Amino acid sequence: MVNSDLIKFVEKAPDTVLTLVSGEKVIVLESADAILEKIVAFRRKIMPGLLPEASDEAVTEAASADGEAAPPAQHAKES
Repeated sequence: MVNSDLIKFVEKAPDTVLTLVSGEKVIVLESADAILEKIVAFRRKIMPGLLPEASDEAVTEAASADGEAAPPAQHAKES
């Protein structure tokens, strides 16, 4: 397992490559989208109520916006 707080980049190449904050690179079997989904699910589990629920489409769009997986942006609640 990799601590998601240590992931700096998730790169899509023929293989999925995690670049950690230390500079170490780790090749994983999961897709970049699957990595993002696992990170979001984990953070929702440990910090309930802090991350808004998003559709799978929104998570995928956030990941594919720049080709890298990143946590979704915080959204303000509508009044």
